[in-house]
Amino acid sequence: MLWFIFAVMTATAVFAVLWPFGRKAAIRGGSDRLVYQDQLQEIARDRSAGLIGDSEAETARIEISRRLLAAADAEAQILPVAATQAAWHRRAAMIAAIVVAPAVALGLYLKLGAPDVPAQTAFARVNARQEHQSIAKLVNQVEAHLARDPADGAGWEVIAPIYLHMGRFNDAVEARRRAIALNGDTAARESDLGEALVAAANGVVTAEAKQVFQKAINKDPHEAQARYFLPLADQQDGNTAAAAVKWRALLDEAPPGAPWVEFVRTALAGVSGAPAAANGPTAVDIAAADTMTEEQRTAMIRGMVQRLAARLHADGSDMEGWLRLVRAYAVLGDRDKAKGAAADARRALSDHPDEIKRVDDLVKGLGLES
Repeated sequence: MLWFIFAVMTATAVFAVLWPFGRKAAIRGGSDRLVYQDQLQEIARDRSAGLIGDSEAETARIEISRRLLAAADAEAQILPVAATQAAWHRRAAMIAAIVVAPAVALGLYLKLGAPDVPAQTAFARVNARQEHQSIAKLVNQVEAHLARDPADGAGWEVIAPIYLHMGRFNDAVEARRRAIALNGDTAARESDLGEALVAAANGVVTAEAKQVFQKAINKDPHEAQARYFLPLADQQDGNTAAAAVKWRALLDEAPPGAPWVEFVRTALAGVSGAPAAANGPTAVDIAAADTMTEEQRTAMIRGMVQRLAARLHADGSDMEGWLRLVRAYAVLGDRDKAKGAAADARRALSDHPDEIKRVDDLVKGLGLES
């Protein structure tokens, strides 16, 4: 298809060049002859108008006729040569249009073009060139820029996660510190610094890292990354119960579709011995709290259930959340609250009959119909 398009384009261009040569060109020569003919006509008009006499008109006519014949003889000798030259010029131009131009274009394309490469947009070609550059080369370019302008906070912000990805953890820590100093202190930046400190300490949440994460929490109690690493510090200190409580609370407040939920669930499973469901406790979660006193366990569970209920009443579109809430009330022995949660779920999901059927099936399976 590509070569067919090229052939059509070439044929169109050649036709456009040859079109003028297809028309018969008249060689305009003998300008003297034309002048003399005009003069003869002018003499005839003057004579008819009585502006000149007959003898004067005849004398002028004879002289102009003599010059006209001389001009005609000269033209007869020049025109064949001019016609031959014009014909040769046309043929040369036609040969160039038909043979030379396509041949030159084809040669240049085969030398400079890439007919076997699939078509790409300009954006894709730019991205491809960037992908061919090594990460190290790009890092060197950013480092060179930062060496010239160390006050560029955006540059430090960009290179810090790259350092972390490359395993240059100490450099990542330094870049995070520079970013905070230049761009301002925020919960997200403090949390990112803490992550770099943990990586530099081979995964250990050091005392400095704990302080940094706590600082992030103080600025934003919902900062998820800090709320993951602080329970990890508890786990490393041997306080797995506290780690489990904090991770459960983080999962309970996780927004739908949060990318880090599975990561936290895996961490929680490591300290509780059972998988944890996001955004609320399950019966297994409740049973896993046997390391606490009865009062602590009850308080923790009811707090989690209350938070889940509050979230669902604010946004009732979470089908799985409603099912977890009904199960949690049933495990706690609060049958009336379980029935009330099921009724609330039916109202919130009134436009989704398939989801309401799942609620009804759960109520039936838990024996809450009566």
